[in-house]
Amino acid sequence: MIFSYHEKIGDKIENIDDEIPFELPDGWGFVRLKELWELISGRDLSPSEYNADGVGVPYITGASNFVGGKVELVRWTTSPQVITEIGDLLLTCKGTIGEMAFNDFGSAHIARQIMAIRNKFTLNSEYLALCMGFYTNAIKNAAKGLIPGISREDILNLILPIPAPNYQEKVVERIVEVTNILSSLEKSLS
Repeated sequence: MIFSYHEKIGDKIENIDDEIPFELPDGWGFVRLKELWELISGRDLSPSEYNADGVGVPYITGASNFVGGKVELVRWTTSPQVITEIGDLLLTCKGTIGEMAFNDFGSAHIARQIMAIRNKFTLNSEYLALCMGFYTNAIKNAAKGLIPGISREDILNLILPIPAPNYQEKVVERIVEVTNILSSLEKSLS
């Protein structure tokens, strides 16, 4: 069986076989992240625009806010400009690259070291996080500069395998189940 993948860009159709990471089961398709999710790039605030007193909305500055897959809130601002909303997948993109956590706390301003990936459709965000985890090494290898960083295009152009929505949920459930089994085995061997 021979598969060939093509993408329409404007009026041109380009072969993208060299970008396809693996073959997919029937009913699945590849899609670039930018087709289904919105990517929001953060902006730094000056020290006079934020506080540690809990006044305003949270201000997430970088990887130091990511602790054990959660976001630790330590700064706030009364002049937010780039807002992440509840449900966004937050990704560190400068310095320490590839840390991820879901926004489970509400509106917050994000600094330029953070990108928020917002679900534009009713797709499974946990499935997206698993896909992003798969690409973490590639994301880190794409990092450039004295202080490593990844560009919007690095993320927007990722090619993701997408099954039907109900199957996305099944994939997430199965991976959680297997991860829990492996964790239990690891603990029992310690």
